[in-house]
Amino acid sequence: MTVALMWEARAAEGRGAELLEWARARAAELAREPLRSELLRAPQDRVLVLTWWDAEYDELSELPELPEPDAGMITRPVHRWRFESLGPAGG
Repeated sequence: MTVALMWEARAAEGRGAELLEWARARAAELAREPLRSELLRAPQDRVLVLTWWDAEYDELSELPELPEPDAGMITRPVHRWRFESLGPAGG
Protein backbone atom coordinates (compact mmCIF):
# COMPACT_ATOMS: atom_id res chain seq x y z
CA MET A 1 0.00 0.00 0.00
CA THR A 2 1.13 3.57 -0.61
CA VAL A 3 0.51 6.32 1.93
CA ALA A 4 0.94 10.03 1.19
CA LEU A 5 1.79 12.61 3.84
CA MET A 6 1.11 16.29 3.18
CA TRP A 7 2.73 19.14 5.14
CA GLU A 8 1.64 22.73 4.43
CA ALA A 9 2.69 26.03 6.00
CA ARG A 10 2.21 29.71 5.28
CA ALA A 11 5.23 31.95 5.77
CA ALA A 12 5.24 35.11 7.83
CA GLU A 13 5.47 38.35 5.85
CA GLY A 14 8.74 38.51 3.92
CA ARG A 15 9.87 35.01 4.92
CA GLY A 16 8.55 32.94 2.01
CA ALA A 17 11.95 32.16 0.48
CA GLU A 18 13.33 31.26 3.91
CA LEU A 19 10.43 28.87 4.64
CA LEU A 20 10.83 27.24 1.22
CA GLU A 21 14.54 26.59 1.81
CA TRP A 22 13.87 25.43 5.37
CA ALA A 23 11.31 22.89 4.11
CA ARG A 24 13.67 21.73 1.33
CA ALA A 25 16.45 21.11 3.88
CA ARG A 26 14.16 19.30 6.36
CA ALA A 27 12.75 17.06 3.60
CA ALA A 28 16.30 16.06 2.68
CA GLU A 29 17.01 15.14 6.33
CA LEU A 30 14.09 12.75 6.95
CA ALA A 31 15.09 9.68 8.97
CA ARG A 32 13.96 7.42 6.10
CA GLU A 33 13.84 8.07 2.39
CA PRO A 34 10.30 8.19 0.95
CA LEU A 35 9.33 6.51 -2.31
CA ARG A 36 8.86 9.99 -3.71
CA SER A 37 8.75 13.55 -2.44
CA GLU A 38 7.74 16.85 -3.95
CA LEU A 39 8.09 20.49 -2.85
CA LEU A 40 5.48 22.99 -4.05
CA ARG A 41 4.66 26.64 -3.45
CA ALA A 42 1.57 28.76 -3.91
CA PRO A 43 0.54 32.43 -3.57
CA GLN A 44 0.67 34.00 -0.11
CA ASP A 45 4.02 32.25 0.53
CA ARG A 46 2.47 28.83 1.09
CA VAL A 47 4.82 25.84 1.02
CA LEU A 48 3.65 22.25 0.54
CA VAL A 49 5.71 19.09 0.95
CA LEU A 50 4.27 15.78 -0.25
CA THR A 51 5.91 12.46 0.57
CA TRP A 52 4.85 8.99 -0.54
CA TRP A 53 5.66 5.88 1.51
CA ASP A 54 5.39 2.12 1.09
CA ALA A 55 3.48 1.53 4.32
CA GLU A 56 0.17 0.49 5.81
CA TYR A 57 -2.12 3.34 6.83
CA ASP A 58 -1.89 2.42 10.52
CA GLU A 59 1.93 2.72 10.38
CA LEU A 60 1.67 6.48 9.99
CA SER A 61 2.91 7.23 13.47
CA GLU A 62 6.16 5.52 12.50
CA LEU A 63 6.71 7.55 9.32
CA PRO A 64 9.01 10.58 9.54
CA GLU A 65 7.36 13.95 9.07
CA LEU A 66 8.67 17.48 8.77
CA PRO A 67 8.66 19.33 12.10
CA GLU A 68 7.12 22.71 12.90
CA PRO A 69 9.29 25.64 11.81
CA ASP A 70 10.14 28.36 14.31
CA ALA A 71 6.96 30.26 15.19
CA GLY A 72 8.34 33.52 13.77
CA MET A 73 8.71 31.95 10.32
CA ILE A 74 5.02 31.02 9.91
CA THR A 75 1.64 32.73 10.28
CA ARG A 76 -0.18 29.75 11.82
CA PRO A 77 0.48 26.16 12.89
CA VAL A 78 1.44 23.74 10.11
CA HIS A 79 -1.39 21.78 8.49
CA ARG A 80 -0.82 18.05 8.06
CA TRP A 81 -2.91 15.49 6.18
CA ARG A 82 -2.43 11.75 5.65
CA PHE A 83 -3.93 9.77 2.81
CA GLU A 84 -4.07 6.21 1.53
CA SER A 85 -3.46 5.92 -2.21
CA LEU A 86 -6.34 4.36 -4.18
CA GLY A 87 -4.55 4.41 -7.54
CA PRO A 88 -4.98 6.54 -10.65
CA ALA A 89 -8.00 8.85 -10.75
CA GLY A 90 -8.89 7.99 -14.34
CA GLY A 91 -9.76 4.39 -13.86
